[in-house]
Order: sequence, then C-alpha cells, then structure tokens
Amino acid sequence: MLIDNQFAPATTAKAPPVGIAFLVSQVGAHAANGFAELLTELELKPNDAGILRLLGSNPGLTQQALSDLLGVFPSQLVALVDGLESRRLIERRNNPLDRRSYQLHLSKKGRKALKEIGRLTNRLEDDLFSAMNRGERLLLHNFMTRIVEQQGLTPGVHPAYKQAARQ
Repeated sequence: MLIDNQFAPATTAKAPPVGIAFLVSQVGAHAANGFAELLTELELKPNDAGILRLLGSNPGLTQQALSDLLGVFPSQLVALVDGLESRRLIERRNNPLDRRSYQLHLSKKGRKALKEIGRLTNRLEDDLFSAMNRGERLLLHNFMTRIVEQQGLTPGVHPAYKQAARQ
C-alpha cells in the first residue's frame, strides 16, 4: 500500500511574494554559508577570518579593544584568540602603554592567511554577483553601506559575534 505523502513539495508551487529584507537575508545566509565552506580550505571558521581581518586593519589592538569592537565579553573572546595564537596566526605582544595587557598582531602566517581569505572572498563575490556589472555592484555596495550606517551597525563587524555572545 502506498502512503500519500502530504508533505512532499508540489512541483508547481509558486514562491510567495517577498520583500527586500527577506531577499537580503536569503542572499546573506547563502553568502555566509558559502564563505564558511570556502574557509574550510584554510581550516578556518568565519569568526577566525573576521578577527584576522580586524587585526589586519588595526594592528596592535588589545584583547579588550577587540572584544569591545566585536560586542562580546573578553572572556568569550579568549578561546578564539588562544586558538589563533596556538596556530601561530596571531601574536600577543607586550603593550608598552599598559604592562597588564597585550597587543594583538598578525604573524607572518596570519598575514598570509589574510591574503588567502581575501582571495576566497573575491571568488565568492564574483560568483554571487555575476548577474551584475561593475557599476551595479558598486551601487549595491554603496546602498548596503548606507544601511549599515543608518542602522548603527559596526562597519566591518558581522553581527554573528553578538548573537553568539547572547547564547
């Protein structure tokens, strides 16, 4: 006896109407998943890549300053920083202004990893936005940057850090 599967997707189903927020979320989730998958080539996770990017742009940040920038408690950052340090991607150096804290710097291996992250990011963006020409990509970038500013988001910091901190 055959059982009628009422939960099987209909082959002629139409997509419901959606708004811009849904489309941004859909593409964002797709991009995040693709980025995470590409990072497996480097044996990194997106949160590792984010920290390397921030330290590449801000050499010498203290762990406290990095936790403030990411919006997470310093204790939650310790494992991430320890992991990157144990893999020799970052270095803790004495802070000449405060002997109780360390400055974080990319190591030579970390700078090389950052360069590879950039290469993978470009590959992902070329794939994701292949339907757009250069001018359209620039326009989209400008629009998204305006939204980030208007919403009070920290430029260059993914909100997933704060989400993970709340869990």
